Amino acid sequence: MATEYDSLSFDRLGHASVRIETDDSTVIYIDPWSEVLDSEPKDGDIVFVTHDDFDHYDPDAIEAVAASNSTIAVYDAVDTSDLDFDVVDLPLEGEKTVDGITVRTIPAYNDPEGEHVDEDGAPFHAEGEVIGLFLTVDNTTVFFTSDTDFLDHHQSVTTDVFIPPIGGHFTMDRREAAEFAQHIDPGIVLPVHYDTFEPIETDTDAFVSDLEDADIRIELF
Repeated sequence: MATEYDSLSFDRLGHASVRIETDDSTVIYIDPWSEVLDSEPKDGDIVFVTHDDFDHYDPDAIEAVAASNSTIAVYDAVDTSDLDFDVVDLPLEGEKTVDGITVRTIPAYNDPEGEHVDEDGAPFHAEGEVIGLFLTVDNTTVFFTSDTDFLDHHQSVTTDVFIPPIGGHFTMDRREAAEFAQHIDPGIVLPVHYDTFEPIETDTDAFVSDLEDADIRIELF
C-alpha cells in the first residue's frame, strides 16, 4: 500500500527499491532490484541508482521499470556499459537537475572504525563507493541515504521525507537510524533495507516505537 506525503506517493517494492509518484503522474524509481519486482511496469520517467551492489544496480530491473524515454541517472563510479539507455552521471558530491528535479548527492559509506566491516576489517561500503540522494520533488525534499552509517557529515542535513536502511550488518541498524531520524526531525520516516535475508532481519516494532516515542511520523511502507 502506498504512503502519501504532501503531493507524493511512496511505495517500497521490497528491500531498498522505492517508487515515488507525483500528483502529475511523474514516476521515479530508486535502486530497483529484480528480486523484489513482481511485474515489468515500464512506467518510470526517472530511475536513480546509488551504487553498484547487485541489489541496487540491476540492469534487468532498470529495463523492467523504465519507460522507453526514461532518464536513467546513476552514480558515476558505476560501470553502466551494460545498460541499453543513455545515462546521466551523478557525482559523489554535488548538485544536478534531472528532468526538472533538483538532485543533491552526498557520500555514503561505512565507518572503517565502526561495526559494519567484513571479516578482514574492511568496510562493506568504502568511502567513494556509494552516494546518498536528496531529491526536491514538488517542493518536498526526499533523502534516500542508501547503504551507509550515520556519519559526521549527516549532522547538518534536513529533509521532509527520510528513507534510511535499518537492517544493520551492511548498513546502519534500527538504533542508529532512529538516532539519525531524531537528529534531523523529518516529516516522515520510511525505512528500507531490512528483513530481506537473515543478516538484516530487525525488530521493526521497536523501531516504530522509538520514533513514535520521539513524536516522529513513521510508516512501514
